[in-house]
Amino acid sequence: MARSIWNGCLGVGELRVPVKLYGAVESKTVHFHEVHARDGARIEHRRIDPETGETVDYAHIVRGFQTSDGSWVVLSDDELKAADGPQAKLATIEEFVPAEQIDPVRYDHPYYLGPRNDGDDGYRLLHDALARSGRVGIGRIVLRTRERLVALRALGDGVLGLVTMHFDDELVDPASFEVPRPKKAPAKREREMARALVDTLAQPFDATAFEDEYRAAVLALIERKAAGRAIEAPEEEPAEAPDDLEAALQAMLEDARKRRAKPSSRRRRPRAKAASR
Repeated sequence: MARSIWNGCLGVGELRVPVKLYGAVESKTVHFHEVHARDGARIEHRRIDPETGETVDYAHIVRGFQTSDGSWVVLSDDELKAADGPQAKLATIEEFVPAEQIDPVRYDHPYYLGPRNDGDDGYRLLHDALARSGRVGIGRIVLRTRERLVALRALGDGVLGLVTMHFDDELVDPASFEVPRPKKAPAKREREMARALVDTLAQPFDATAFEDEYRAAVLALIERKAAGRAIEAPEEEPAEAPDDLEAALQAMLEDARKRRAKPSSRRRRPRAKAASR
């Protein structure tokens, strides 16, 4: 059974619902270790005092913040908890908004909420109310010494989901990018073909149809290298804009229509294979 990473209460007005917070995602990234190329020994990273050159035990390391005058303010874990305030174990929901009004760029990390300590009734009440309203609860929670903006959502099977969000001042304004903007509008024929392409490729979202092909390729390379086969990187194909946009759209549209005739087939992203010998 999954282990909770936070235990507290979900608060909506005067309502308190005892809950546990669980991670909703599990990293599948291929992790590499640093090793010495000469003998394959694992590389160690040590904590060194630059003044003395001595290795510092982790127990003797404290958390410090450097002020503008160059001095250091050291805070213990207990002192830092004072910033949590008296409601450190309370996730407060302050308002409810239509789900479609939240730009996905604001979402950060997803979690699941589960009831605890006889909180089933309040938990189910909140879930059903959110599910019927189509709204998302917006509030705050303190996680790992940091206050996070959160969105509370009703998921399937009677489960509540909590997603941390970025505060407004954390988002980069697209207008701040100094990049050239297209000035020439596409031709009417090009717009019609692009719209037809989108319509042809439209289908219900099925998350299980998408897999991490890069991870699978890396694992395959590791197996081949472990078997003693040399690996050569393929020649990189440069990505270039088509000379004739309308002709490219026409070819894409015809290809999409052919694949649409085979509803069981999902397009897989083409990936160049590394040569081996």
